[in-house]
Amino acid sequence: MHMTLTDKNKNETEVQMVAFMLEKEEFAVNILQVREVLKMTQVTPLPQSAHFIEGVINLRGEVIPVVDLRKRFELDPGERGEQTRIIIVEIRESKVGLIVDSVTEVLRLSSAAIQPPPSRVAGTRTDYLKGVGKIDERLLIVLNLDKILTTEEKILMDEITLSEQERIEAQA
Repeated sequence: MHMTLTDKNKNETEVQMVAFMLEKEEFAVNILQVREVLKMTQVTPLPQSAHFIEGVINLRGEVIPVVDLRKRFELDPGERGEQTRIIIVEIRESKVGLIVDSVTEVLRLSSAAIQPPPSRVAGTRTDYLKGVGKIDERLLIVLNLDKILTTEEKILMDEITLSEQERIEAQA
């Protein structure tokens, strides 16, 4: 079958991504899952939570669990600074904050530019990854947010969030 250039481009979709840094690697998540980006704020620690769960924040009356992505990916804790951000994302209908070193930009990536992930990237388990995107000389590690938390962790976070929300409402 003869395929013209225009036919080929119809199959290529562009994805808008939010790019951010962790250690020296650049990661990206689909913008459709991003609700907002916040400056680093006070996070209330929670007892008996997984090591990578920083705690919860109260965002306009909504309690949102916060995950330290450095700890989640078993990277060095690193320094938090002026550029540290919390990206509020939606994972399976729940809002979760992700602590990242910095948010670099919002960009468009052709779906054809996203390659399947290599077996290991910067020590990160590849089940978290959707693929690796290429823009000129840059490589973006595209995360699969639905895989960042296992089902058990997700249920646990929902329970924590719910009990913390009830505690706040009881104080009001």
